[in-house]
Amino acid sequence: MKPTHFYLVGEAMALLIAQEEGLLEEVETWKTGIAGAELNVAIGLTRMGHQVSFLTAVGNDSFGRLILRFLEKNGIDTSLVTIDESRSTGFMLKGRVSQGDPPIQYYRRNSAASALGEQQIEKCLCKMQDGFLHMTGIFPALSQNTFAASCTLMESAQKAGIPISFDPNLRPQLWKDQDTMRDSLNRLAGYAQIILPGVGEGKLLTGQDKPEDIAGYYLEKQAELVVVKTGASGAFAATKQEQISQAPFFVEKVVDTVGAGDGFAVGVLSGLAEGLSVGESLRRGNAIGALQVMSPGDNTGLPIRKQLEEFMAVTPQLAV
Repeated sequence: MKPTHFYLVGEAMALLIAQEEGLLEEVETWKTGIAGAELNVAIGLTRMGHQVSFLTAVGNDSFGRLILRFLEKNGIDTSLVTIDESRSTGFMLKGRVSQGDPPIQYYRRNSAASALGEQQIEKCLCKMQDGFLHMTGIFPALSQNTFAASCTLMESAQKAGIPISFDPNLRPQLWKDQDTMRDSLNRLAGYAQIILPGVGEGKLLTGQDKPEDIAGYYLEKQAELVVVKTGASGAFAATKQEQISQAPFFVEKVVDTVGAGDGFAVGVLSGLAEGLSVGESLRRGNAIGALQVMSPGDNTGLPIRKQLEEFMAVTPQLAV
């Protein structure tokens, strides 16, 4: 396998994970980790044997140094990381639950990453001569600077013929209102060849309920492949020539749902980069998503290739 060089842009945050259930303000014991949707995808792609450069900014503080060490430890290129002397590194709190999604609280307003702009994007464009660009809708939501920078980067990559994937990854609390979020994310989706919405996200962004109609909305525009995460039903994908569904894998126990979509993206993108069919790429995405929800961290369940192959060989897919 020849590794593909992926470029990702986003905010890496320090993560404090509650070690007991309860309201966040009642938690007494926390464990430190690293979070960020784009960072999760970056980690997963390196564990699958691909090369990754990550554009972000951190403060000159303990959380920033923690993130830099983590990136280096995971083999992620840090040459595009900016250290901001005047701003702090973003961080977040994540609660613990026995079922459902854990409570989340962000501390990222005016963070170092929210100030990233055209200057840092130019540095990325100079380096990104080939490879693959993956973006989400989170980084553009951080500030007017990051939205403008995202538009510049994606438009320039598109003109240069660099493949682009886009996961809307909705964070309504970061946007002014729902209309702004919808219009902004659909503008960014227009630069991408591959779009990866969840079915709920697709409804908000397109007004369509069915996966095939969500896919159709984007296929009529710029997209060449639309992959819709359908939760308990697995995943659906469509091009202008075909439609494919893949059932989810059996999960013995759901520990933490955070990061499942990022794991799914890792599977799909790495599969496509390695020449797998759309159907096999979906299957890999479902498998990595399943492994991730059985782990307590945002990215601790992301497997190396051998672990993934062993899981897929012995774990059944569900009938849906």
